[in-house]
Amino acid sequence: MAVDTSSQTVAKAAGESARGRSRRAGRPAGKLRRSLSTHWYAWAMVAPVTIVIAVIIGYPLLRGVYLSLTDATERNVARTIGVNEIPATYEFVGLDNYAAALSSSQFFDTLGWTVVWTVCCVGVTFVLGLVLANMLNRRIAGRSLYRMMIILPWAVPGFVSVFAWRFLYDERRGLLNQILGGAGIDAVPWLNDPTWAKLAVITVNVWLGVPFMMVALLGGLQSIPGELYEAAEMDGANAWQRFRNITLPGLRSVSTTVVLLSTIWTFNMFPVIFLLTRGGPGEATQILVTQAYRFSFEISPRDFAQSSTWGVLILVLLMLVAAAYRRALRKQGEVW
Repeated sequence: MAVDTSSQTVAKAAGESARGRSRRAGRPAGKLRRSLSTHWYAWAMVAPVTIVIAVIIGYPLLRGVYLSLTDATERNVARTIGVNEIPATYEFVGLDNYAAALSSSQFFDTLGWTVVWTVCCVGVTFVLGLVLANMLNRRIAGRSLYRMMIILPWAVPGFVSVFAWRFLYDERRGLLNQILGGAGIDAVPWLNDPTWAKLAVITVNVWLGVPFMMVALLGGLQSIPGELYEAAEMDGANAWQRFRNITLPGLRSVSTTVVLLSTIWTFNMFPVIFLLTRGGPGEATQILVTQAYRFSFEISPRDFAQSSTWGVLILVLLMLVAAAYRRALRKQGEVW
């Protein structure tokens, strides 16, 4: 009788354990089902956008990953010459393209300058944006006019701004060298010397990025309660102490977002480099994304496989940066 009782107890415990596992396994599906039934209108409105993005971004991404695993060039892809259709003859080569890219000095040299370019642009842009946001957050005469003038570079199409800067940088007829010549200073080869060219492209990108940074940080400043500054001032805190203990912590959530977005945009900032220097002189200002473009459209024969490989590596690098950035924020208590 005791054996039968213990057997029933074991069977009952096993049954409860199985039911618990089934409930846990069915919990995500149940939550998803309830979410769909409760917020079906939201899902219906988001679905078209999601489908369009999946088609526009998903297909080129998958196609690029596939081409990076082949030896596709303009000589072996499918093409049409007159009335003749030539089928594709490229072959699957696995990870050979990645091994070749990661073992070449060209990739790491370009990556090194891309990192320097990104850090310099984002750092200078953030500092200038923070300074201007603090200045325009105060009650000064003509504040609205100043805000509009600073936002103007952001409103002008990027290629127009870059062409205007290219005219300013012209070594013989540019306004900058004319001003220097009037002061008795020799003309500077802004776009023909590697060092000056790097400074030139960083300057242009900072000029384009400051308005966005200023607007975002200004919004963050205006969300900080003024009572905190009044209380700190009554306690005898000076301007630097108020900035360090109130302003910077209050801007933390905004700063983390805009720094990450600015990093991604700058890392892939194709128009400034391409339109201003085309990666020159030589390859001094070539960043990863412009080099990937060069493989696919400028060299002969055009190397679609290598271009796709560099594109995938760029995506992986940015995903790693975003993941590391998110992990660092979570350690600091930020939810993102």
